[in-house]
Amino acid sequence: MNNYPLMVFRVNSSKVYDGIDNLVHRSLLRCTGLTDEDFAKPLIAIVNSWNEIVPGHIHLDGLANLVKRGVSEAGGVPLEFNTISVCDGIAMGHEGMKMSLPSRELIADSIEVMIESHGFDAMVCLTTCDKIDPGMMMASARLDIPTIFCLGGPMEAPYPNRGLFKDHKITVQELFQIPSFVRSGRLSEEEAQYLEKICCAGPGACGGMFTANSMQCFIEAIGMALPYMATAPSTSTFRRQLAVETGRMIMRLLEKDLRPSKIMTEEAFRNAITVDMALGGSTNTVLHIPAISHELGLDFDLEVFDEIGRKTPHICNMAPAGEYKIEDLHNAGGIPAVLKELGELINFECVTVYGKLLNAIRNACVNDRNVIRPLNQPIHREGGIAILKGNLAPDGAVTKIAAMSPKMWFFKGGARVFNGEEDAVKNIHSGKIQSGDIIVIRYEGPKGGPGMREMLAATSAIIGYGLEDSVALITDGRFSGATRGPCIGHVSPEAAEGGPIGLLKDGDVIILDIANRRLDCELSEAELARRRKDWVPLELNLRKGYLPRYSRLVTSASKGAVLKF
Repeated sequence: MNNYPLMVFRVNSSKVYDGIDNLVHRSLLRCTGLTDEDFAKPLIAIVNSWNEIVPGHIHLDGLANLVKRGVSEAGGVPLEFNTISVCDGIAMGHEGMKMSLPSRELIADSIEVMIESHGFDAMVCLTTCDKIDPGMMMASARLDIPTIFCLGGPMEAPYPNRGLFKDHKITVQELFQIPSFVRSGRLSEEEAQYLEKICCAGPGACGGMFTANSMQCFIEAIGMALPYMATAPSTSTFRRQLAVETGRMIMRLLEKDLRPSKIMTEEAFRNAITVDMALGGSTNTVLHIPAISHELGLDFDLEVFDEIGRKTPHICNMAPAGEYKIEDLHNAGGIPAVLKELGELINFECVTVYGKLLNAIRNACVNDRNVIRPLNQPIHREGGIAILKGNLAPDGAVTKIAAMSPKMWFFKGGARVFNGEEDAVKNIHSGKIQSGDIIVIRYEGPKGGPGMREMLAATSAIIGYGLEDSVALITDGRFSGATRGPCIGHVSPEAAEGGPIGLLKDGDVIILDIANRRLDCELSEAELARRRKDWVPLELNLRKGYLPRYSRLVTSASKGAVLKF
């Protein structure tokens, strides 16, 4: 009988595979090709969301091989397993989008199941897209074993002419607007077909500061990935080198017993939220960050986002609000340059996977002041996201002011109420929405959707018909990171929970006041109380599968839409 040595940093695998009582476990693992020598080494999980349908993930198999090489070189045994991933772009605008946000919890749970079942000592998470990034972050916080992230990076701009069309660099954001452009005569069907064929040019996250890239920037800023990991082009030599170094780095984290709870501290979260505000990130970060912090026992409510946003200038004019894409941000200096520019707004003493955050900015510099503006010359004096409250959103609502025309920061209009996105989109396409209207889409929240769909089909239609400066949209659902215009989401409580948004009728006057962070309807408390007494929730009509269980367990968007225990 071989004597398998117990190393200090084999805390988990030694319990599962060492000693005479674990003989059968070793025998089973030998089927994977492990040898006596391997059983003396730490067991490293390579958690991969690779699959053959999601563009952001189709290259992760190659990156995983490079990570495994780094782990092996540093003395570990890498073993890979997969989790699911949903492409929000493909799921957009139909019933499939109901599965997107709920997949976040499945991802976190599936990783927990695999790690706890098989005695892994540490893990490397390979991820790229919208719900997979936060799902894996939730798992890393929950499991709290040494962890590092290898990100898939942004999709590179398409050829020819690096994605230029009529002097404009396009991304998936523009594709969603094309059907309305064609219907309204602003584009021909031939032009639409051309854009369809060239826009998505390769692997990676859709190239603007949409949800996937917002979350990747968050992961780097909080210290769970190596510098430049969020912005290096997806297929670049640099990303391949970072993947190998990530594999080596996990072994150092394991030796130091440096766990996510030591990295993702309250100050580190505040750093990352500050970066998100400076970048003008997706409103979905306001949903995912509280869910991640919840796993650590930290409370980041909506007021924290507003507090940080009010003192953080918006300095990067990124798509969908501005002209710059993630590759432009990378060439301008990446997240290290943004951190350096933010200066005293950042706590550089925070611990990261590579040492103190200060290490990230030692050689950082801003290479393009058009992309990363000076603090004293921002795009907006305040951060890109605002939290609104009022009698229409007592528990809060979220909007991306970085992607909204200032002329719409105060807007008063009559409600056009729809119980679901499809009816709203149909009315937009049929010309029934007019300037001055405020579209209300309800029963799209976490519980009422269920699943809190993104309303990109509706917002793209509004833009496609040129209504973004005269029509607002309010919903208890959420928005794509690619959304722009006066769009207010996450209205809480949601309609299915009896929130005021569920009491609205066509013609009710709604007031949007960004400067004062207000979202109100001109209805008295007495009238709201009368309507509440008569209110009957919509029938969900769900009888099997995951969504009915999700609907019963999910909490409010204002709490990150985490599941109740």
